[in-house]
Amino acid sequence: MSSLAPPPVAPTRAEPRERPDWVRPASAGLVVAGATAVLAVGDPNTTHIPLCPFRAVTGLDCPFCGSLRAVHSLAHLDVAGAASHNLLFAVAAPLLVVGWVAWVAASLGHPLRWPPPLPRPLPRAATVAFWVLVTAFGVARNVPALSWLASGA
Repeated sequence: MSSLAPPPVAPTRAEPRERPDWVRPASAGLVVAGATAVLAVGDPNTTHIPLCPFRAVTGLDCPFCGSLRAVHSLAHLDVAGAASHNLLFAVAAPLLVVGWVAWVAASLGHPLRWPPPLPRPLPRAATVAFWVLVTAFGVARNVPALSWLASGA
C-alpha cells in the first residue's frame, strides 16, 4: 500500500537581507572615529608605539612614518604639528574626509554634483599616480636637503 502523504520538503534558507547602502560608509566612519579617539587620548609621542618595520630595518622614514603622531596632532587641532610629523598625511586628511562625506551622501541617494562620480574601479592611471606620489614622498623625506619632510621621530 502506498502512502498518500506528500514527500518531505527540504528546509529552505532565508534569503539574506541586503544591507542599506549607508552601512559601509557609516561603519568605516565609526572605525576611523574610534581609532582617532584612541590616538587623541593616548599620545603616540610619549607612549610606546611599535616602530615601523621599514624604519627598524633601514633607519629610513617610510611614506607613512609619523602618521599616528599626525593623527594625534590633528585631533588636537595642531595642523603645524601634524605637518611636521607627516606632511603627506596632513594634506591628505581633509581630502579623505571630503571623500568620506561624498560616499555617505551618495549612499543616501543625494544627487551629488561635486565631486564628480568616479568610475568603478578607479582607472589604472589614478592608482599608478597615487603610488608614484607616495613613493616620491618616501624618497624625498630621506634626502638630506629635504630633511624638513622627515617624520621628526
